Amino acid sequence: MNIGEAAAASGVSAKMIRYYEQIGLIPAARRTGSGYRVYADADVHTLRFIHRARNLGFPVNRMRELLALWQDRNRASANVKAVALAHIDELERKIRELETMRETLRHLAHNCHGDQRPDCPILADLAADEYADARQRPPVVVARD
Repeated sequence: MNIGEAAAASGVSAKMIRYYEQIGLIPAARRTGSGYRVYADADVHTLRFIHRARNLGFPVNRMRELLALWQDRNRASANVKAVALAHIDELERKIRELETMRETLRHLAHNCHGDQRPDCPILADLAADEYADARQRPPVVVARD
C-alpha cells in the first residue's frame, strides 16, 4: 500500500510517517521504481503500535524503547514495566504542574473584578518581575557551627 493508505489504516498521518522514517523510529519504506513508498501489513501494524503509544503520551525516545522491546521476543516484561512506570511518573509530575497552573489562574480570575476598571490581577501577575522580590531582600546568612 502507498503512504496515504498506510496513514489511513494506521491512524498516523503521512507527514508523521515520513518524520518517523527520517528520525529512524521506523525503517525507511521500500520504494517502487518510480520512488513511491510501499508499506506492508507489518509496517501498518508497527505504525498502529506507535499511534497507540503516542496517544498514551509516550515521547519519541520512550516509543523507541518500547518498539525495541516489542520486537525482542526475549524481552523481560520487567523492562517494559519500567518504561511504563517512568512514563507514569512523568505524567504525574505534569499533572501536578497543570493543577498548580489551574489553581493560580483560578485565584487570579477570582480576584479580577471583570468589569470596566483597567486594573487586572491577571495581567499584573503576568507582567510581574518574579526576581524583583529576591533582589530587594537581603541575602540569607547561614550560621555554621
